[in-house]
Amino acid sequence: MPTPPPTWFERDPLELAPLLLGGVLRRADASGAVAVRITETEAYRGSDDPGAHTFRGRTARNATMFGPGGRVYCYFTYGMHHAVNIVAGPEGHGWGVLVRAGEVVEGHGLALERRSARRRTTPTGELARGPGNVAQALGATLVDDGATLGEAELSDGVTTADGVEAASWSFAPAEVPPPYRTGPRVGVSGPGGDASAYPWRFWVPGEPSVSAYRPAVQRQR
Repeated sequence: MPTPPPTWFERDPLELAPLLLGGVLRRADASGAVAVRITETEAYRGSDDPGAHTFRGRTARNATMFGPGGRVYCYFTYGMHHAVNIVAGPEGHGWGVLVRAGEVVEGHGLALERRSARRRTTPTGELARGPGNVAQALGATLVDDGATLGEAELSDGVTTADGVEAASWSFAPAEVPPPYRTGPRVGVSGPGGDASAYPWRFWVPGEPSVSAYRPAVQRQR
């Protein structure tokens, strides 16, 4: 199934997040392709959401989130790992959905090679368990920030005129989104981590790739 048109993503993240479940997110570059069937997401709702990167407005770091839906927002966090989000809503809202976990369904060997660079062994069910592992399995970095889903659905990546390797991204939604559960987002501190006010994590029950819930830990300054 081809990537839906950008208008498909131009909806409230609380609507988009469960629709991404069961869908396949794919990234291809010169190294090969890895695809992940999404099993867990988190919605972030801009200025209405104290847990969102865009809560206080647009910055150089989060500018992609204010673009039109259907783009990749990739950021580096805690000086440790990248995370992949899909921009939601019409342009200017600062909405997005974090791809928190998934099952690798294409490119197992490449995903394992990328993940094993940090761990001696990685169980298959954990190749893309957690947002940092999703990004690492896919090979996503800050270079991917702003990429358009389906702009160039190629089997492998391409090299631009200036010699920079570019990746192609695509997303195929599930024909029938799977049943899901909702609950508090993982590791979100402050008001945005309020479980009753923001039960904005969505997951497919019974999937081994889904994260174990952990409340935020207040970091010492």
